[in-house]
Amino acid sequence: MKSSGNGTPKQCVENLLSIIRGENPMERVKGINARLFDKPRGDAEMSLKEDAAWLIRTYEPRVNVEDIEITVEEQQDGSYKLTAYITDV
Repeated sequence: MKSSGNGTPKQCVENLLSIIRGENPMERVKGINARLFDKPRGDAEMSLKEDAAWLIRTYEPRVNVEDIEITVEEQQDGSYKLTAYITDV
């Protein structure tokens, strides 16, 4: 999270996509499901997109999800970046 400016819908979506499920003690279902990380990319990609879309629809009602893109940062360590394309409601 940024030190300020966290109230915009875009920033809220970015914050949501950076949380792992269970990381927030007061809201255990908020975040991306960590079980999807260890699956092979082809198997996990659709599930990860669906999970991210559910997360945004549930916790950020000010936006509509148009698409979710997964970008692999480095092939060696399996890092990835989720990008959500959204529009304001």
